[in-house]
Amino acid sequence: MAAPQLPTRGKWTTGIFDCFEDPSNCWVTCVCPCLTFARNAEIVDEGRTTAYTAGQNYLVLLTLVPVLGATLYGCTYRTKLRRHFELPEQPWGPCGDCCVHHLCCFCALCQEHRELKNRHMDPVGGWRKAYETIMSPNGAAPIPEPGMTRK
Repeated sequence: MAAPQLPTRGKWTTGIFDCFEDPSNCWVTCVCPCLTFARNAEIVDEGRTTAYTAGQNYLVLLTLVPVLGATLYGCTYRTKLRRHFELPEQPWGPCGDCCVHHLCCFCALCQEHRELKNRHMDPVGGWRKAYETIMSPNGAAPIPEPGMTRK
């Protein structure tokens, strides 16, 4: 079985306002943006930050510093995602990532979720599942190629 084709680097797979391409995630994000952010952050940080910790931090910032805290925290992860896949910044001024998260955090979180999912790193399954998917397209543990053996 051939490996699934990955989207090209340097180009978003969906637009910022294409939230309804994934209606279930759109609904989850509208009801609980902390959950979508937490799932995305765990994947972007390659498991170094757990979804629980990221979600908790986002919720605290959203509660204590309502708009600014969550905007700054969210935009840092958007920047990491963009750099990882060499994606262009939205042309909304000099601080595009912050502007996107400030003006429409729901759209930004949904787009980031779709981007990860379209690149075969579904945030719903967590980092471990995403890593397994990356390493082996069919979800099974990768089989090492035969090489030198010891006698």
